[in-house]
Amino acid sequence: MEIQIKSLDTIQEAAKTFIENIGKNKVFAFYGKMGAGKTTFIKAVCETLGVTDVITSPTFAIVNEYTDGEDNPIYHFDFYRIKKLEEVYDMGYEDYFYSGNLCLLEWPELIEELLPENAVKVRIEEQKGGSRVVSF
Repeated sequence: MEIQIKSLDTIQEAAKTFIENIGKNKVFAFYGKMGAGKTTFIKAVCETLGVTDVITSPTFAIVNEYTDGEDNPIYHFDFYRIKKLEEVYDMGYEDYFYSGNLCLLEWPELIEELLPENAVKVRIEEQKGGSRVVSF
């Protein structure tokens, strides 16, 4: 599926379309260049799901936990600063990935071998003129 994000004004609509089409999947690996909009889109997805917490990239914490409008945890990961897979083992990644809760991963290519088989690969690409395409 492809979702077009023409501008920041339409990102909430795109997030709603994304959520309507994720099915029962729980682990989403977001791929895209630096500045492609991964964090911004994940923030819109979380807001659409009813998260009222401040949503920021977990660049230094590696994972942020939010709560959706129904008190379900949502885990937001940023693996950009991971230097060794041992860091991911030490944080207990399996407890998150196999929890049955929504997991949104930025920079998954750095931990590719640890991704669950059923992880959905989501690509965000910037287009000419600044729009974005989200495909999964």
